[in-house]
Amino acid sequence: MKAPKDYIIFPLDLPDYEQALSAVDRLRDHVGLFKVGLELFIAEGPKILEAIRSRGGAGIFLDLKLNDIPATVKRALSAAARYQPRFVTIHAEAMDPILKQIPDNVLGSTRILAVTVLTSHSREKLLRFGCDPALADDIPALVLMRARAAREAGCHGVVCSGQEVSGIKDAFGPGFIAVTPGIRPAWSMVPGDDQKRIVTAAEAIRLGADHIVVGRPIRDAADPAEAADKLADEIASAL
Repeated sequence: MKAPKDYIIFPLDLPDYEQALSAVDRLRDHVGLFKVGLELFIAEGPKILEAIRSRGGAGIFLDLKLNDIPATVKRALSAAARYQPRFVTIHAEAMDPILKQIPDNVLGSTRILAVTVLTSHSREKLLRFGCDPALADDIPALVLMRARAAREAGCHGVVCSGQEVSGIKDAFGPGFIAVTPGIRPAWSMVPGDDQKRIVTAAEAIRLGADHIVVGRPIRDAADPAEAADKLADEIASAL
């Protein structure tokens, strides 16, 4: 069984190497994974992944949301796996059975997750992007449809909101990974939040989330390590 802290993914939404590694040094014994997204990866490149790995402690969630033609995505995933992240993300639109053609010895322990519907997306935004109105009115059904396509394409799991986790676990079983952003601890709700489909950490874990992404409540705390430990306590209460 994972320790409560191992459920926590902390996003390194920071502009440069020094600030990111400062956060890693503060939190590597208090969270399970560090999320490296587009901002930091474009600013610093693969060396930031090597630096995080060299520190020990928490692993890496490489959140690049790859989206291109299948052959390009396949090569990008193979290249990313060389740095041994726990997870790499692709967009739902990039899914294709070609992912099944990546040999296990290339991926190693790296797992591919498909981003279903961003937790910042609402019905209105989906409609602006041309989504079928029936699916925009039923986001859980849209997420489930994309999760099914992800599994058929060879993905190991999905990124989805806590509101959709139980449906995914019911449909595909406990082995299909669900990583859940849009998490706000019960003790730290954020006014004017840009996330639309929010659940608390305890709710997400009870619903079956394998990992939760928590940024601002930890990053903006007076003592980020203490905030992460408090979040781990909330997770422990739900296990």
